[in-house]
Amino acid sequence: MYEEPYRWVEAVGNRRTYLDEQFKQGSPVVAIAYDGGIVLATISKGTPKLYEIYDRIALGGMGHPADLEKLRFSLLEMSHTEGFNRSPSDVTGARLVKYGVAPAIKQAFEEVYKAPFIVKILLAELGQKPAKDVLLTINYDGTFEETTGCVVIAATSAVQKEMMTYIRHETSSNLSLGQAVATALLAWALGDRAQRLASADSERSNDTETAGSKVSPTDTAALSAYLREYIAEKTVECAVLDRNQPGSSKYRALASDELRRLLPAGLQAALVS
Repeated sequence: MYEEPYRWVEAVGNRRTYLDEQFKQGSPVVAIAYDGGIVLATISKGTPKLYEIYDRIALGGMGHPADLEKLRFSLLEMSHTEGFNRSPSDVTGARLVKYGVAPAIKQAFEEVYKAPFIVKILLAELGQKPAKDVLLTINYDGTFEETTGCVVIAATSAVQKEMMTYIRHETSSNLSLGQAVATALLAWALGDRAQRLASADSERSNDTETAGSKVSPTDTAALSAYLREYIAEKTVECAVLDRNQPGSSKYRALASDELRRLLPAGLQAALVS
C-alpha cells in the first residue's frame, strides 16, 4: 500500500523523460508583438503548426500532429460555443487555457495508464489595445504561463531561455512587422540549432546550455547561414494577428510574396522560393 504513491511519482518521472525525448526534434514556435499586432512564426516539414482559433486568438504548437489537432479542435469548439452562448468578448485566451485545454493536458499526463498528449502549445490573444495583448504557453504536463511582448516554445526550458535572450536583445517597443518576422525566424534558427547540437551530443552534461551559447546573441550572419542550410526542404509559416485588419477576424497567414517584401535581402533567398 505504501509503495503506490512512490510508484505513481516514478511513473510520472518516466513520462517526463519520455516526453522530453519526443520534443528533441521538434520545431520551435515564436510569437513577438509588433507595432500593429502579434506575429507568430515557425518552420515545419509540411504539417501546419499555426492556426486561427477565434477572431483575435491564434495557436502555435509543437509535438505530435494528431495530438495537436485534437486539442486544436477542442479549443475551436470551446471558443465558438462561448462566443455563441455568451458573446465574442467572453472568448479569451486565459479562459480557453485555464478552463479548457490545460486541465485536459494535465489529466492526460497524470493518468499513467493512458497516453499523454505529446504537445506544447502557444496561444496569442490580440487585445483591444496593445497593452491588453496576451501570450500564453502550455507545457505537456498542463502547467501554463502568461506573459506579454514575446514568448517561445522549444524542446527544453534552456533552449527557450536562449531564444528569449536573443529576442529581447534584438527587439524594441516599436517593431515593424518586417523586423518582428526577421527576429522571429532568426530566434527560431538559434533554438533549432541548440536543439540539434544537444541531440548530437546528449551524453555531455549541461549540453543544452552549451549548445545555445555557441552562437552569439548578436551573430545574425551565423543564424542566417543556419537558416539557409537547414530549411531548403521545409515550409516557413508566418501568421499575424493584425490589429488594423478590417472585420472581426484579425488572423491572417503571410503569403510568400508578402514575406519576400518584408524580409531583409539576406534572408529572402534562404526563406522564400
